[in-house]
Amino acid sequence: MPEQSPLDLLEGDPFGPHNLPYGVFSTADSPDRRRVGVRIGEYVLDAGAAALALGSPYAKLLDRPSLNPLLAAGRTAWRDVRRALTAWVTVPAHRPDIEPLLHTLPSVTLHLPYEVADYVDFYASEHHATNVGKIFRPDGDALTPNWKHLPIGYHGRSGTVVASGAEVVRPSGQRKAPSDPAPVFGPSVKLDIEAEVGFVVGVPSEQGRPVPLSAFRDHVFGVQLLNDWSARDLQAWEYVPLGPFLGKSFATSVSAWVTPLEALDAARVAPPARDFELLPYLDDSGEDDPGGLDLHLTVDLNGETVSAPPFSTMYWTAAQMLAHMTVNGASLRTGDLYGSGTVSGPAQEQRGSLLELTWNGTEPIGLPSGKRTFLEDGDVVTMTAWAPGPDGTKVGLGEVTGRIAPAVS
Repeated sequence: MPEQSPLDLLEGDPFGPHNLPYGVFSTADSPDRRRVGVRIGEYVLDAGAAALALGSPYAKLLDRPSLNPLLAAGRTAWRDVRRALTAWVTVPAHRPDIEPLLHTLPSVTLHLPYEVADYVDFYASEHHATNVGKIFRPDGDALTPNWKHLPIGYHGRSGTVVASGAEVVRPSGQRKAPSDPAPVFGPSVKLDIEAEVGFVVGVPSEQGRPVPLSAFRDHVFGVQLLNDWSARDLQAWEYVPLGPFLGKSFATSVSAWVTPLEALDAARVAPPARDFELLPYLDDSGEDDPGGLDLHLTVDLNGETVSAPPFSTMYWTAAQMLAHMTVNGASLRTGDLYGSGTVSGPAQEQRGSLLELTWNGTEPIGLPSGKRTFLEDGDVVTMTAWAPGPDGTKVGLGEVTGRIAPAVS
């Protein structure tokens, strides 16, 4: 009986040929040599080596230490490279060339797959924004007057975006509780998570020229899971009047795998109904393709599931976020990353942050290890997700995980 090939995947594998997310990896024997990889099942294909072995013209995009050249190549190249990769891992005649270039996941080190140019984070979940408003403005309107007219966001720090698995050092800064006479300095005592979806820009745009809704798929290459770690106590003291700063900028974790948009075609859904008439540049009622995505997220704290946020409930779509981000003429660059903001659903178990799950620490959640509010040193947070794929399959999104390390003294 012939030995089973690594390319013979179990039925229903969420990382089958219908998915093929991209990453960057190195091996123990060549730790300084980074290469573009494609995940297939529990293996990583050295995509550049495969392209060279098969004499593919796409070697110039894949035989690189970063995804940036592929990101910049544009939608036609994204489609053609994906078709080639699908053939390489499915056509039996290619197996003698492809199988020697497969590495098991545990044997490789995964890296940040592209150079992050700019990082913007939005606030696109109505359920999350409403919960936060009720927590901090219990006697006022939960949503601010502008919330349903434009996607609210802030410009983050690209230099502190890290790949899944990197430790997150507890940040220090100023904090002041309402009852404190003066601010104090020290490690954050309300360190939190934000379960998000990130969108990776490939093709840049010209400064001064907004990107319309219809051009979303011409510019955005794919998606990643994203955890926008947040120090709620630092944030609460500093964010009036300008917004998030040190409470956010210390770390943002992303998956090591970028799922191409094309792999999520079967997961496209209409966004929730809007009860406000949108300005023309945000009005997607006449668009041919639905702008929502049916992504199912799961958040685990130390191995225990604490939340299952549904991305399909997001009020603002990724295309609307991109259109708003550029409507003033701001340009896109290859490697730009923008996050959706915390993904939360209508149910308590669908809240994508500990701020909401514990109602700002007043309602601790129960875990086998005891009741918990915010993150403690040594905690490990892991986010996973899946989406419906073609013909009843599931598309897995690469996990994003991080461990909290003590503050630097």
